[in-house]
Amino acid sequence: MPLMATLVAALSAALLLGVIARKLNLPPIVGYLLAGIAIGPHTPGFTGDMQLAAELAEIGIVLLMFGVGLHFSPRELAEARGVALPGAIGQMLVATLLGWGLARLLGWGDGAGLIFGLSLSVASTVVLLRALQERGEERSPVGHIAVGWLVVEDLAMVLALVLAPIAAGLLDGAAPAGWGLLNSVGVTLAKVVAFVALMLIVGARVLPWCLSLVGGLRSRELFSLAALVAAIGVAFAAYAVFEVSLALGAFLAGMVLGQSPLSQKAAEQTLPLRDAFAVLFFVSVGMLFDPAILWHRPLEVAGTLAVVVGGKALAAWGIARALGQDNRAALTIAAALGQIGEFSFILAGLGVAEGLLPPEGRDLVLAAALLSIALNPLLFRLGDRLAGPKPAAR
Repeated sequence: MPLMATLVAALSAALLLGVIARKLNLPPIVGYLLAGIAIGPHTPGFTGDMQLAAELAEIGIVLLMFGVGLHFSPRELAEARGVALPGAIGQMLVATLLGWGLARLLGWGDGAGLIFGLSLSVASTVVLLRALQERGEERSPVGHIAVGWLVVEDLAMVLALVLAPIAAGLLDGAAPAGWGLLNSVGVTLAKVVAFVALMLIVGARVLPWCLSLVGGLRSRELFSLAALVAAIGVAFAAYAVFEVSLALGAFLAGMVLGQSPLSQKAAEQTLPLRDAFAVLFFVSVGMLFDPAILWHRPLEVAGTLAVVVGGKALAAWGIARALGQDNRAALTIAAALGQIGEFSFILAGLGVAEGLLPPEGRDLVLAAALLSIALNPLLFRLGDRLAGPKPAAR
């Protein structure tokens, strides 16, 4: 029973190591990633089924992106747009250039450098939101800026999942040139635009209406099932009909439902399932990681981590200060963004699957994610110390 064995091993190891990570005042995600390493093929002992784990990870990605879409608030983004929009774009450009530069030093091509740099440019939604919640700042002005900043990053990465492979292939000479390239880009963009238009025009009316119809039956399990079908059904339709990524389909399904009165109920009803599959997603990512890279390529790991924790955080701080934020707010934003997560795994995995990024690049992204998530609480404490005592409330 490979599915049952993999599920039991993955969830049990995630629970044990997640509890240990929490006891050590680390994010539980660190424990989930370590659980994946423990049951992966690169460590002794039980080895989970990699193919089944990959399929479970796909479901995890769908539900994670559905959750991101449910919390996508154009109103919050509008309130913080003066800082979040230019800040996120500027910080992503800086981090992408730093990642590209490191990739060139490692002897990779420009296309691999683009994928690698973009993978290092975006923060983890789960880590950022939980860090703000633990500090009680998710509803504060700096919390709104950080969340708005993250929303811009997430939206940019949704587009990057579609366009980055084409751009990377062009840089490396693997994409068709001339009219062939224009045709490939045009067809891809036309499919994306058609799907987005269909979701915003038709889906925005049909999905909330269907959920309202099911909600009127006053059955909790049926409503949960309807929300789940909306997430995975739209994601699969996007992939099968429009050849759009599962992640984009799930994100748009969540965003459409997120603007309806039923969004809060849908988020609450699907939360346990999203949490469970999110755990499996992080475990499956850990299974891909070869810890030997930590001692075989320590300088490369250190360089990648420096881009994430150093370069990206410093860029966020500098941009926030330039846009008028005080030092404390800028340091909080920098600490919140000084890590990488879900989108980094997705884009790096896509780059390896398309032959644009060497497997070593994915291992470096995974190592930087694990280490930066573990260091994130320390980054917040360092920021608090540099900011000095909080001003007394009036």
